[in-house]
Amino acid sequence: MRNILYILFLSLGFSGFSQELNCNVVVNAQQTGNENQSIFKNLEKQLSEFVNNTKWTNRTFAPQERINCSMVINISDYSGEVFQGTIQVQSSRPIFGSSYSTSLYNINDKDFTFRYLEFQNIIFNPTQYESNLVSVLAFHVYMALALDADSFSKNGGEAYLKQAQNIVNYSQQENFSGWKLEDGLQSRFALIDNILSPTFKEYREVMYLYHREGLDVMSDNAKAGKEVIVSALQQFEVMNSRRPNSFLLRTFFDAKSDEIQQIFSDGPSVDIAKVTETLQKVAPTYGSKWRNIKF
Repeated sequence: MRNILYILFLSLGFSGFSQELNCNVVVNAQQTGNENQSIFKNLEKQLSEFVNNTKWTNRTFAPQERINCSMVINISDYSGEVFQGTIQVQSSRPIFGSSYSTSLYNINDKDFTFRYLEFQNIIFNPTQYESNLVSVLAFHVYMALALDADSFSKNGGEAYLKQAQNIVNYSQQENFSGWKLEDGLQSRFALIDNILSPTFKEYREVMYLYHREGLDVMSDNAKAGKEVIVSALQQFEVMNSRRPNSFLLRTFFDAKSDEIQQIFSDGPSVDIAKVTETLQKVAPTYGSKWRNIKF
């Protein structure tokens, strides 16, 4: 009995401290010509431990609930403790009743300059600035958490978006790019500002409908799920009429264009003419994919 209680205690303790992410972190330094240096391998190891072992929320995630994601950091140049590069962040979530995972967040952040000393402590503080390295990674973590939560419940990611906004606000104290209004229409500032703006209010509604009432339904009723996805995508027409070719729409279709083409090229038929008309209006740059939708 004592051994059983001990095992139960360990099991509860493990589940209570399970973190939120299952993230593959890669540091690629090929462009520097010195990719075999130990500093890059140690940076990769430290960042992987930081992202996967930090407790980002007050929720308890079972191991199977952890969000699958990846962060690929491409270092283009470095001098001393200053590194320059980009970070590509992707996250996904499983679809109910299937073995399929759908992409939720897919963004290439090109404004990634940071300072790093080998083996330095990398710690996240939700209320104050630590470093640009920590801020950039934490921002994208909270964006991934927010979109995952929004895909399961309406506006479920609100608290995570507010934390991402908080990171943007306190990270403006240094002169690193991506945190301010003047840093352009595809910055971290623009991303969080847009997603919380009434101008783009349909975006989060689409995230919920497309995933929870669309994809998650398709294993039981493929036609009903596809029809919800059609209706959800049509909401983008209203958003696009206010702000054509917005950054948010580009991030959505960067993650979803291949999937959408596949959804409407197979299974029970829906009004393909209506689907393609909507897609051509809101995402014309992916026109070659929409033309390949055939049924």
